[in-house]
Amino acid sequence: MCNRSIALLIAGLIALAGPSARPRPERYIPYEEARPILEALSEVAPAELKTATPADIASVWPKWAARRDAEIRARLIQGDEDSVINFMLFGTSFTRRPRITLKDLAQAREKANSPEAAAFLETIRGRADDLIRGASEPANNERLLFARRLAEVKGYDVKTPAGRERVKQHLLSGLARVLDEQASYGKMLESARMLGDPSGEFAERSKLFRDRGLSSDTSLMPNFAIERSLGSMKAKGLLAAGAVRRVAIIGPGLDFTDKQDGYDFYPQQTTQPFAIIDSMLRLGLARPGDLRVTTLDLSARINDHLRSARARAAQGVSYVVQLPRDSRWKPELADYWEKFGDRIGDNTTPVAAPSALGDMKVRAVKIRSGVVSLISPEDLNVVLQRLDLPPDERFDLMIATNILVYYDVFEQSLALANIEKMLRPGGFLLSNNALLELPGSNMHSVDYETVVYSDRANDGDHIVWYQRAAK
Repeated sequence: MCNRSIALLIAGLIALAGPSARPRPERYIPYEEARPILEALSEVAPAELKTATPADIASVWPKWAARRDAEIRARLIQGDEDSVINFMLFGTSFTRRPRITLKDLAQAREKANSPEAAAFLETIRGRADDLIRGASEPANNERLLFARRLAEVKGYDVKTPAGRERVKQHLLSGLARVLDEQASYGKMLESARMLGDPSGEFAERSKLFRDRGLSSDTSLMPNFAIERSLGSMKAKGLLAAGAVRRVAIIGPGLDFTDKQDGYDFYPQQTTQPFAIIDSMLRLGLARPGDLRVTTLDLSARINDHLRSARARAAQGVSYVVQLPRDSRWKPELADYWEKFGDRIGDNTTPVAAPSALGDMKVRAVKIRSGVVSLISPEDLNVVLQRLDLPPDERFDLMIATNILVYYDVFEQSLALANIEKMLRPGGFLLSNNALLELPGSNMHSVDYETVVYSDRANDGDHIVWYQRAAK
């Protein structure tokens, strides 16, 4: 990607972030700490770094790191576009047409050129028209407002017929791209599965989205897997009662329209920071007065959302989380859904689900303002940056679910080096990724927890527990 293209994309990100976005502090991993990773992974290192001479590499490194940081942040645009495509397929706030699932799309592909496929395509086109019509007059629908702003960043005017047609074609071509990506991912995983090595398959799955846009979507399920892992770690003596005081969440996410459920009948929300606090208190791993949570994210949209929540909390305003329940969930996950929030808030009246979703069950929890105030958002790209923390402020626990999957082995290794420096000796990283443990690293996997969410294929997580050596 040329420098001008990167600059344009970054400008688009700034426009989407709005005026409250703050300048990013540049705390890049120094070359001396990256050097062992470059030497160990020289075959897969970026070409610019592989071809640099020993005399030049130290000066090339900071320039490459800054440029790569910009490129990674530019991937947010494509991730946002993917979210809008999911919104087009699953949303109910802008249309009365039936929702479309990825399974529906796969079946339509199998029946290409059939009357059924043609009718199905017309439904998709109709949904695109409805979305664009809604974006032209979004009122206070924040998702439609976001879709409109994203179209404007791309240079489309949803108020003109020509502009609306361009947006429609962009959405349909984006959907075709997403479907091709899904087919490609399926082939890669099937190839790994055919080798008969579950570890190899997990390793492939752990870097599956390395060339994809960075998605900010999130859901409740990984938090259940994290709570299960924390309970097991306590039972095995790896975490003691009251031992956790500082937690960092890498990529807390924002529930816009995820690829599996895609609900849009409630406001955008974040869940993981509150879920982690809730689990810590439920398991007795933290004391209410001691716990602090820092979120690390490179999305200005997510960081602004959390800062706004903190500002409202300072005025005594609570934060309401809507919790839709999937009827296919395993009983253990349903139990988690039922008790979610009982340590940090109170039940409140949920937003009514639209009739198109049938008899869906929804809970809502009003999270106390004091809990919201425990969360501090930081703008940070963990692949290349870290917080420079004094020893007594390093984290006891860091969480990274559905984040490192967007990077290759080289960048995952850089991220792990940054995580190591932010953890206290003996501290833990919990991730649903298999991460390479290079010689010389102080981060090592000690165990894992496998959690199944439903009867759907591959609907679950392996949460690996990585520990920084206690020295």
